Amino acid sequence: MCGIIGYKGSDNASAIVLDGLKKLEYRGYDSFGLAIQTSNGFEIKKYVGKIGKFNGNLLNSNLAIGHTRWATHGAVTEKNCHPHVCNHGEIAIVHNGIIENYRELKDDLKNHIFRSDTDTEIIAHLIGNFDLPFEEAFKEAIKKLEGTFAVLAVKKNSNKILVARRGSPIVIGVKDKNYFVASDVPAFLGYTNKVIFLEDDEIAEIGDDIKIYNFNTNKKVKRNPVEISWNVEQAKKDKFPHFMLKEIHEQGEIIKKIINKKIVEDKIIFNNLNLTEEEIKKINRIVFVACGTSWHAALVGEFMLEELADIPCEVEYASEFRYRDPILNENTLVIPISQSGETADTLAGLREAKQKGAKIISLVNVPGSTIARESDSVLHLDAGPEIGVASTKAFTSQLVVLYLMTVYFGKVRGVLPDGQVKNRIRDLKLIPGLIYSILNNGKEIIDCAEKYYDKKNALYLGRGNNYPIALEGALKLKEVSYIHAEGYPAAEMKHGPIALIDKEMPVFFIATKDTRTYKKVISNIEEVKSRGGIIISIATLGDDEIKRLSDYVIYIPETSYILTPLLAVIPFQLLAYYIADKKECDVDKPRNLAKSVTVE
Repeated sequence: MCGIIGYKGSDNASAIVLDGLKKLEYRGYDSFGLAIQTSNGFEIKKYVGKIGKFNGNLLNSNLAIGHTRWATHGAVTEKNCHPHVCNHGEIAIVHNGIIENYRELKDDLKNHIFRSDTDTEIIAHLIGNFDLPFEEAFKEAIKKLEGTFAVLAVKKNSNKILVARRGSPIVIGVKDKNYFVASDVPAFLGYTNKVIFLEDDEIAEIGDDIKIYNFNTNKKVKRNPVEISWNVEQAKKDKFPHFMLKEIHEQGEIIKKIINKKIVEDKIIFNNLNLTEEEIKKINRIVFVACGTSWHAALVGEFMLEELADIPCEVEYASEFRYRDPILNENTLVIPISQSGETADTLAGLREAKQKGAKIISLVNVPGSTIARESDSVLHLDAGPEIGVASTKAFTSQLVVLYLMTVYFGKVRGVLPDGQVKNRIRDLKLIPGLIYSILNNGKEIIDCAEKYYDKKNALYLGRGNNYPIALEGALKLKEVSYIHAEGYPAAEMKHGPIALIDKEMPVFFIATKDTRTYKKVISNIEEVKSRGGIIISIATLGDDEIKRLSDYVIYIPETSYILTPLLAVIPFQLLAYYIADKKECDVDKPRNLAKSVTVE
């Protein structure tokens, strides 16, 4: 969950690394530090707090490494900040991950003086304990580690950065003879979009060039840089005060881009779908594995695929999936969903599914990520870099890609005739314009946030395929405003949560007009109203009756039932944003949260 950045080249390394650390703030952190190469060794700088408050001078150098720390082992103190150095001070390292056997390794180094409470410091001491050349000592130390790690190491007078990875992402940027190495591409996107993805159990030696090899087999790896389509403008806030608000406003344009890329003459095209039509017809069960917001997207996908493609689906928390010996076979399709493509639990679920012979189609937003590389097929979300910790545009991109996959599967399996496929595509093409209309009439959402921002609790209720949107709305409010909120299927309110209703409890209902659930939701609203709760309704434009029952109504345009979640989620995203902003919360970097959870 920490951020790592290193640079070796002809420019000012300390300035580039500090800038890279700022670009990695969205991963979540409580402290930061740098190791800057000097003629005599290193200049180590460590700070508790935010990078924006740093106003010190940094040495000009051509090699440096840096780190943003999110505490796991040891308190948030300067001594626990990275970089850490070896016993004699000649080697400095930064690390993302968890070293599970650090106590045993520490016990073996009885004469060493440890200066921190972290698991990380053992790595520097191990490297320094070998009487070997730097590269060999690094390899031998890495082989002793158990757990997950992305490690950068530098040594006095070596003029190299050594990198190792297992279970924690690392990507190398290349521009002429300038080399960048980081946890995420946005850290160096302003300098290059040519990247090399390091695989598990690999070491990279970054000197005058790059050498990569497997540290278990010593087998050398030849891997050329690939060009990713992201650009630096996508990683800037532009006119918006926060990335979260910018990313909410990007959603219409992103959906339009996905439509233009994946629909050609009313035909759905998936370039990276490595399943034949016969294999799609044989699928007898789909299992989603995901976490957080992606798990909510999977719930919507379950509704879509069961209704339009007639395939039984299950949605599993990735963190629990592999601990109960799931029943899978060659006719099971497993769909991991992860914005980053590096979520540790989702990756573990994918590997479990592969071992059991299931087919894997992943939905990821980061090209070249580990989940993408290890899947049989990958459907890219094409949302561009998402910087705000609270996911918004990646969520709606997930819904759109799931919808297109559903319609495609329905056609291949003979469930959806050509006429219905055409109508479903037509409905989707209208969505960007409908999203623009919600965003352009946002005053009522701002007014609602102003009115209720000081509440301590909230309930979010929905039925059918809007129940996952109630979950997502509650999650967004919790993430960015720190207000306790819970999402439920509306009918479940009677089975416990109704005890919480009083005149201080806002209850957010998704009460869009449809023939399936509307009347039932109205009955639930009546129940809350009779107990004095505050009713805030997301309703279909033109529904005047809802005003009689609600304290506040936010209208969205009408669309097909199956696509309603794409519109209903927008007001919830905006409400969470404006409430958090009103409370002066750190919207893009909520406390205790990280963008990409890369440790279990």
